[in-house]
Amino acid sequence: MKHYQILIIGGGTAGITVAAQLKRKNSALQIGLLEPLEKHYYQPAWTLVGGGAYNFKDTARDMADYIPKGVDWIKDKATLLVPEENKVETTQSGTYTYDYLIPVPGLVMAPELLPGLSESLGKGVVCSNYTDSEHTWEVLQNFKGGNAVFTQPTTPIKCGGAPQKIMYLAESYFRKQGIREKSNVFFATPGTVIFGVPEFAKTLTKIIKERNILFQPFFAPTHIDGNKQEITFKYIKPNEESFDIPADSPLGEEAIGPLEVKMHFDMLHLAPPQTAPKFIQESSLAIQEGPGKGWVEVDFHTMQHKRFPNVFCIGDVAHLPTAKTGAAIRKQAPVLVENLLEMIAKGKAGTSSYDGYSSCPIVTDYDKMLLCEFKYDNVKDSDPLITKFVDTTKEQYSMWLLKKYGLPFMYWNLMLRGKA
Repeated sequence: MKHYQILIIGGGTAGITVAAQLKRKNSALQIGLLEPLEKHYYQPAWTLVGGGAYNFKDTARDMADYIPKGVDWIKDKATLLVPEENKVETTQSGTYTYDYLIPVPGLVMAPELLPGLSESLGKGVVCSNYTDSEHTWEVLQNFKGGNAVFTQPTTPIKCGGAPQKIMYLAESYFRKQGIREKSNVFFATPGTVIFGVPEFAKTLTKIIKERNILFQPFFAPTHIDGNKQEITFKYIKPNEESFDIPADSPLGEEAIGPLEVKMHFDMLHLAPPQTAPKFIQESSLAIQEGPGKGWVEVDFHTMQHKRFPNVFCIGDVAHLPTAKTGAAIRKQAPVLVENLLEMIAKGKAGTSSYDGYSSCPIVTDYDKMLLCEFKYDNVKDSDPLITKFVDTTKEQYSMWLLKKYGLPFMYWNLMLRGKA
């Protein structure tokens, strides 16, 4: 087939979840799903893999087992979107047309946007759970002391809390190995605070102080030298013209300008810069100018495209002012499905509304987790049922069990089946 009533681009969390929910609501829908990969990954567990607490093999399953029954799996990549003509070009199988389009291809890693990272990533002591969590675990086990640096880029990334999750596990691991006293654990972020939601930031601030973790906001990585094991940061606090290295800093930073410092690392974990795929950025579905440039322009509440009414989008490539997480998709998907089905039936999209909910389960130790749930404007939005039994603003063992066992079960057996 070359024409579909609904064409979905991407077989990740968003694509499979939406396809499954649509089919459950109306089995007669004619749906095609473009996805070249044979494996589907539960990426939230990669943090645990990096900390030696989860088997990487358990994060992967066959894509074929999760493509919903009755959905045509097109094993190909989209290369060009022409929404003006309801067309999608692909790498191998030509052109597809559609009545309704759901572009949810996920993000792509773009290490080339950070000078030196492409040459360094995945080699020696430079690691990332985003690209190879098993290598992160190797680096952790080989670490004997010195500067353990954790950071993230200025671009949007999948799960903004992930770069600090592995930092907490690493710090705990160093203590267990008896090398904490000769280790500096340093977390640098271009952001302004440790976490955007005040109730959770209070707890995390307490944790980093108690565990002597060195935290530096307004620090953006600008260059990596993997051979010399050096990283350069720029201080990006607005209206600041200089930056002073603290006199008591144990990191051995070297000032290389009024706003830049260089430091040695004995371990470096970072989230690579990330972007929407090129075919998204270059399409007319994307915002062309301003802060949202390159991301799909959707209504923040209905998930409908602002200029192409037969296009709906959720997940990582959608320009939404909330965290890019699977938890966000779990709340976005039912809104998209309801509004799209209403449009198919009546010619006008429904009014179901997404409030910006997302969740960042921040693992703070090998037996503790902080379940950070929030909605638009960084408003705390903890589950009312869970909060009857657990104070989610505090580290909890029960939340660790949820992270390691409960959430993966829910993902594979409920969410991807269109049941949650």
